[in-house]
Amino acid sequence: MRRILIVDDELEICRSLSELLQESGFQAFFTTEAQEALALMQKSQPDLLLLDVRMPELGGIDLLKIIKEQQHDIPVIMITGFPSFQTAVTAMRYGAINIFPKPVRFQELLREISTLLDRREARSRQNSLHPQTMPESRSQEMKKINETLTRVARTDAPVIITGESGTGKELVAQMLHRQSRRRKEAFVKVNCAAIPDTLLETELFGCEAGAYTDAKSSRAGKFEIAHQGTLFFDEIGDMDIRLQAKILRVLQEQEFERVGGHRTFTTNTRIVAATNQDIVQLIKKGAFREDLYYRLSVVEIHLPPLRERKEDIDILSHYFLETFNKLYGKKIVSMSPHVRSLLLHHDWPGNIRELRNTIERAVIFCDGREIKECDLPEQYRNLSSGSEAQNYEAAIEELDRERILEALRLSDGIKSHAAELLKIHRKTLYNKMKRLGLE
Repeated sequence: MRRILIVDDELEICRSLSELLQESGFQAFFTTEAQEALALMQKSQPDLLLLDVRMPELGGIDLLKIIKEQQHDIPVIMITGFPSFQTAVTAMRYGAINIFPKPVRFQELLREISTLLDRREARSRQNSLHPQTMPESRSQEMKKINETLTRVARTDAPVIITGESGTGKELVAQMLHRQSRRRKEAFVKVNCAAIPDTLLETELFGCEAGAYTDAKSSRAGKFEIAHQGTLFFDEIGDMDIRLQAKILRVLQEQEFERVGGHRTFTTNTRIVAATNQDIVQLIKKGAFREDLYYRLSVVEIHLPPLRERKEDIDILSHYFLETFNKLYGKKIVSMSPHVRSLLLHHDWPGNIRELRNTIERAVIFCDGREIKECDLPEQYRNLSSGSEAQNYEAAIEELDRERILEALRLSDGIKSHAAELLKIHRKTLYNKMKRLGLE
């Protein structure tokens, strides 16, 4: 029986949703305490989570971030009594599939849950999908970044990757590792924002038996596990400043001790760090060590937000469409002009992650061969103004122009070769060039 965990600080909502779900054939259980939800998830392994946005102590968005760090694939639907577009986008940004306002329209929620779980079960019968590469960017800035990555990957230089949440910092770190001489060794990730400060030291350095009450046996930390490989510090800006001093020592001396131990371990680990915060401002506030920053930032790579590389929205959308077509066994061939317009004109505060989540949900709920506005999460519908809709054709033409110019550059101006790169007939290319004034 499919299991659903409800997390809401209002007991009556928990009870009513639980009863309705059980009447519909689900096994439902709930908690009004956000902190208890993590323990329940470990114990009961739910198939889907219904999560309230506003809760005391630990908010729903913060809990969502922790859950997604621990269990990437579990579908999460948010519910809120204070709906807003910004709340919806923030939830999608951190991995929620959708958000429902209170009072919840149960039949719509039930349809969403059933569809998501049907697709998840189909997905579990296939190999897990974790894209390791992305399509080639049309953005000149991203092309320069890719050139930098190729150069830096061959070295052991520490790298710090900056950029907003969802811009692909972890993917860049993985690319650095895969292109390095350490690629056959471990790539180990630690999220400094998801692990409490009191546990992060043990997570990094390991501990000896008896180091603290629950330490019944010795265990290795991330530095030992990543020996000869790459250790990726995600959200390093959230690391406690006292722990930063110990990280600096490891970088300088390549040695450390486990918590509660005296034996010195050596480590040969490449360090890659990432943050969505302004490190310079953190240094000024005394929240980040300047010497650690300079040690980490031998090479600094800044990833631009998606709103500053809108020429990539169309190509990324179709890449994710093909990706989720394969994953869910769909045969969707396109997106409607209005959907493409919505995607092009949205600001994407959640960046590539938000776009990926949006396309995944659209693929799941699309029953035809073209994604339409009704397949998008509700908060994305009717976003474009009349003037934006009128500018849609101009935006598409500009994308076509850039693609053609790039293909001509790569093919040294030979149109037949450019047509092959674009996977279109050469006559089609000639017609497009004539229409766009590129002859």
